[in-house]
Amino acid sequence: MIVLLSPAKTLDFETEVEAAYTEPIMLKDSKMLIRNLKKKTVEDIKQLMKVSDNIASLNVGRYKTFKTPFTTENAKQAVFAFKGDVYTGLEAETFNEEDLAFAQDHLRILSGLYGLLKPLDLMQPYRLEMGTRLENRRGKNLYEFWGEKITNQINKDLSNEKVIVNLASNEYFKSVKPKKLKGQLLHIDFKDDKNGEYKTIGFFAKKARGWMANYIIKNKITDPEQLKGFHREGYLYNPDLSTESKWVLTR
Repeated sequence: MIVLLSPAKTLDFETEVEAAYTEPIMLKDSKMLIRNLKKKTVEDIKQLMKVSDNIASLNVGRYKTFKTPFTTENAKQAVFAFKGDVYTGLEAETFNEEDLAFAQDHLRILSGLYGLLKPLDLMQPYRLEMGTRLENRRGKNLYEFWGEKITNQINKDLSNEKVIVNLASNEYFKSVKPKKLKGQLLHIDFKDDKNGEYKTIGFFAKKARGWMANYIIKNKITDPEQLKGFHREGYLYNPDLSTESKWVLTR
């Protein structure tokens, strides 16, 4: 079973972590994007990403200082580097060695710059959302740049269970080609009761995705049926709103 998560804009490269590490499998592709991004000015990035002067300047600096090889001096394991709502819910800092080993086998993080990251893959700080319309040698945006590469890697990583659990946002999951996946695809959605109607509320849904990923890792789950037993902060599996390929948890 492979679980897909989105990355986060918020990063933590200050807190030190002692853990094993690996190298991103698609780093060669990342370097191609970086060569493109290094040509951009602060104004270019500001317009491209619709961000402030400060954020644009910060990331222009990040692109210019990007270098390989990655080491624990200039990079950090992805699962500890990403912060934000999903990763607050994931609580990777509570993982022991067994948890990290399981996560390394079963959790994948979709990334605009790195394509597909394992939790212990080293990464350098960046901002490059998957929906960015960055023209490149392969097309007019990052979806065209990554093409089927992300999907092909997921297929290589699939275990005997052949199940892909999608906990990523729509923006990031669009980088995956569902029809090309060599396994059962299961989408998970979290909805809250708002004025008598169940709706997906971004902040709560993001945190819940992290909770679900934490539940999978802590309990070493490989059978998706066990996900129906998830319950946290009031969320429960709702059979009435669920289908075979999309399970909805409500509260």
